[in-house]
Amino acid sequence: MSAGKKLRLGVNIDHVATVRNARGGAYPDPLRAARIAQEAGADGITAHLREDRRHISDADIDGLMEVLTVPLNFEMAATDEMQRIALRHKPHAVCIVPEKREERTTEGGLEVAREENRLAHFIAPLREAGCRVSIFIAADKRQIEAAHRIGAEVIELHTGAYCDAHAEGHFDARDRELESLREMTAYAHSLGLEVHAGHGLNYETVKPVAAFPEVMELNIGHFLIGESIFRGLGPAIAEMRRLMDEARG
Repeated sequence: MSAGKKLRLGVNIDHVATVRNARGGAYPDPLRAARIAQEAGADGITAHLREDRRHISDADIDGLMEVLTVPLNFEMAATDEMQRIALRHKPHAVCIVPEKREERTTEGGLEVAREENRLAHFIAPLREAGCRVSIFIAADKRQIEAAHRIGAEVIELHTGAYCDAHAEGHFDARDRELESLREMTAYAHSLGLEVHAGHGLNYETVKPVAAFPEVMELNIGHFLIGESIFRGLGPAIAEMRRLMDEARG
């Protein structure tokens, strides 16, 4: 596996479903958003089917599997129910994320090191079904090594602390978080893991992460859906694509 290839952009459409569900109807349609994202240059679509179905629904996953011409990255908790759904659909990729019912969004990385045996058995049938298994973790050496040991092919590093520090004007903390991401990206790559990154990235924070040559994919959702209110989803994605390519170029 070589670093430096074109950086892929995965667009998370969860919050199109959040807006739809606020009124209980069918509009706006996440599938329409997925089609627009494809046309605007997204290399994949990410959707998180949560236990409480607060945004993406089972019907959304069914529809995405039917209409997408780019890969689906199916985010899910490590539960028996989600494993059954993933094995039924066999999406291109599954990303195992931590999930707490009371949280607003995914607040941190998965604790792999403490649950190594359970997670190894959990992901084995997904790999056998042909899904690429990704583990969403903090930029922490212990978690990266555990993800490697359990047989994950991909890790996605949580960029939330870096983005939060930038938003709050804590620039020394931001730079420390960025350096940690840089070091752990290189370390994970040295183990043979494919490295993705995401959570909280926007136009101001994306370029330093996109510049890491070992990062193969960024997954960005909330910011793009929010920005689409002002400039439209296609142009919002196109601008993110431009910044990523500029950083990589």
